[in-house]
Amino acid sequence: MGKTISNQPDSISAQDTQHFFYGIKKLLQQNKIRTFFETADAWGVFVMGSTFVLMLGSAYLVYILQGDFEQFNLERKSSGLGYTFMMVALALFIFKACYFLFMVYRFFKYKPIASVSNEELPTCTVIVPAYNEGKQVWHTLKSLAESDFPKEKLQLLAIDDGSQDDTWYWIQEAKRELGDCVTIFKQPKNMGKRHALYRGFNEGTGEVFVTVDSDSIVKPETLRKLVSPFVTNKEVGAVAGNIRVLNNKRAILPKMLDVSFVLSFEFVRSAESTLNSVLCTPGALAAYRSSAVFKCLPAWINQTFMGKPSDIGEDRAMTNMILKQGHHVLFQRNAYCYTNVPEKYKGLYKMFIRWGRSNVRENIEMSKYVFTNFRKGPKSGTRLLFVSQFLKIIMSYPFLIFMLFFILTHPLLFFSSTLVSILILTTFPVFFYAKRYEASESFWAYSYSILYTFGLFWITPYAIATASKRGWLTRGLPQKK
Repeated sequence: MGKTISNQPDSISAQDTQHFFYGIKKLLQQNKIRTFFETADAWGVFVMGSTFVLMLGSAYLVYILQGDFEQFNLERKSSGLGYTFMMVALALFIFKACYFLFMVYRFFKYKPIASVSNEELPTCTVIVPAYNEGKQVWHTLKSLAESDFPKEKLQLLAIDDGSQDDTWYWIQEAKRELGDCVTIFKQPKNMGKRHALYRGFNEGTGEVFVTVDSDSIVKPETLRKLVSPFVTNKEVGAVAGNIRVLNNKRAILPKMLDVSFVLSFEFVRSAESTLNSVLCTPGALAAYRSSAVFKCLPAWINQTFMGKPSDIGEDRAMTNMILKQGHHVLFQRNAYCYTNVPEKYKGLYKMFIRWGRSNVRENIEMSKYVFTNFRKGPKSGTRLLFVSQFLKIIMSYPFLIFMLFFILTHPLLFFSSTLVSILILTTFPVFFYAKRYEASESFWAYSYSILYTFGLFWITPYAIATASKRGWLTRGLPQKK
C-alpha cells in the first residue's frame, strides 16, 4: 500500500521545541549571535534595512495624510508669521535649487591637473604634526616616504606636539627605519596643531608646503599630483587633496562619512575649484605655496577670535588668508588621502562642533574682503559660494525654531514629511557615489542624512552660540585595539 498523504501540517512536539531552545542556548553560550551583531557588517544590514523601512513607511504616511498637509498649509497661510516664514522658505528653496544646478554645471567643467615631470616638480616640504597618535604616525610617515616623488626634492618633517602616549617612540622608529628621509622634532609641551605646523613652516625649505594629518595614509602618486598645479599655474596659492575614510570597514559611522566625504570633496570642491575658490583645504592633505604662507604666517599664528587665541580651524584660516591675497585655491581629485574618522557618536559631534565653530569664524573673516577687489579676474563665483555658506549660518536658528514648533504641533506630519524629503533629496549623493565607487555602499547616504537631520541638527546653532570657545575636543589618548 502507498503512503497516506495528510493535508494537516506537521505538529511541533514538546521535544522539538526543547531542542530548538537548547540550540539557541548553545549559540548564546558560544557568543556566536552576539559576535555576529557586534560586527560592522551585521549592524550595517540592520541599520540600512531600518532606514528603508522608515522612509518607505513615511512615504505611505504622507500619501494617507494628504488632507492633514493641506490643512497645515492653510493654517500657515492664515497666520501672518507663518505666511512670512513660508515665503522666506520658498525663496531660500529657489535659491538653493538654482545654486545646486549651478554647482552641477561647474562640476562638469572640472578636470584635475595632470602630473608634471620630475624636472618640473618643485621642492616640497611635508609636515606631519602628531599628538597622541600611537603607531598610526609610523604608517603615515612610511606611506609618505614611499611616495613617487624625487627624493632629492622631498623634505619630510614629523613633529610630536607633546604627546602623552607612545607617539614619540613611533616617530623615532620611523626615523630609524627611514633615515635621512625624515627629520623629527618634539615640542616641549602640547601647544596645539597650529603651533606644530608653525614650527614646520619655519623649519621647512621647500617651495611648496604639504600638511598631512598623522592619522592619514597617502597613495604613492598623491604628492606628485597634489603639487603639480603650482607648476602649471603661477596664480595658485593652495591646493586641496581628495579625502576618503581609512577606517570605513570597522564601524557604521565611518561608512556613512565616506559617502558624505565623496560628495563634499569630489562634487563640491570640484565645482569650487573651477571658480579658483576652494573654501577649505583640509588638514588631512593640503598644499601651500611657501611664499603665500610666509606672507600671512604672523597673522595666522597670532589669530584671535573675540580676544581669545584661535587653536582650531587652522586649515580654513590658512585657506582664507591665501584667498585674501588674491591667489587661486584649487582641488586635485586625483590626489588621494585616507584618514581615520570617529567611530562613535560622541567623537563625531565633537568633530562637527569644531568644524562648525571654525566655519562661523572664517565666514566672518571672509565677509571683510570677499566683496572687495581682492584679486584679478572674476570674483562673482567666490561671492556666491560665500553667500550660500552665510545663509546656512544665519538661517539655522529660524529653521530650528520652526522645526521644534512643527514637532510639537504636528509630530506625525513632521517626521513623515522629513523622511520623504530625505528619500528624495539624498538620491543625488546616492547616485553620485554609486557612479564613482560601489553602488552597494552608496545607500549609506540615506542613513547618514537621517542621522544628520535628527541627531546632528543642533550642531550649527550650538557652534554659533559657542563660536568663541577654544579646544580641539577630539584629541585624547588613543583607545587600545
